[in-house]
Amino acid sequence: MTPPETSTPPESSDNHNLAPVSLKEPEVKPNNTARVGDCQDLEEDDYLDRAPDDVEMSIFDHLEELRMRIFYSLIAGVVGIIGCFIVVKPIVQFLEVPARGVKFLQLAPGEYFFVTIKVAAYSGFLLASPFILYQIVKFVLPGLTIRERRFLGPIFLGSTVLFGLGLVFAYFAIVPAALKFFISYGSEVVEQAWSIEQYFEFVLLLMFSTALAFQIPILQFLLGISGIVSSRQMFSGWRYVLLGAAVLGAVLTPSTDPLTQSLLGGAVVALYLGGSFVVKLIGK
Repeated sequence: MTPPETSTPPESSDNHNLAPVSLKEPEVKPNNTARVGDCQDLEEDDYLDRAPDDVEMSIFDHLEELRMRIFYSLIAGVVGIIGCFIVVKPIVQFLEVPARGVKFLQLAPGEYFFVTIKVAAYSGFLLASPFILYQIVKFVLPGLTIRERRFLGPIFLGSTVLFGLGLVFAYFAIVPAALKFFISYGSEVVEQAWSIEQYFEFVLLLMFSTALAFQIPILQFLLGISGIVSSRQMFSGWRYVLLGAAVLGAVLTPSTDPLTQSLLGGAVVALYLGGSFVVKLIGK
């Protein structure tokens, strides 16, 4: 006998309709907007940090460029000195105005002649200084990035204006105050008759040292944009600034009277605070 056939149960049709279950987590779309903004900022920073005139130059090319700029500066200085020497007498009379009533003496042969040369040299340098600064800018310009070039104009203009303001402040405030102190101090004992050479050494040194002291905001601006010192650090060090202004007033002024030193020291403090505010305004 043959064994009975066993029938297998038919597969349920429901098994064919079951869809596979996906265990994958839902995809999170990245925030492309933030990435695009970051990329744009990076591209802008990269663009600003580039040097437009990025040209390969050898050390000899740099030395040749430096020699040419120095030569042009010397030519400008010589032309300025010669031009001021031609009209030196009005310049001498102008610088003698703060010492009205004082008799000037020539204590050695040719003393006035050498004084005129010195006055012409100082005046010629002052007259040629914008051109000399321009030559310095032309020399360093190829190595500057676009970001650094943005500050070149304000620095150049600000330095020139502050130097001129320093000369004006010294001529109308510091020099008369110092001379008045010296004249009144010994007016009852001595007659005022000064050596013309020593007088002009005093006046010229005082005027140019004051003009250099007026460059303090420019130095602060450079330290601020380079990230070396912040405006907060500048304001927090005001006590040291007061001490430094007193020392600077004593060093830069050729006189020893307290009035002149106080005037220059007060100007230094005011310039420092003004420079700190400028650094704060540019967000540093």
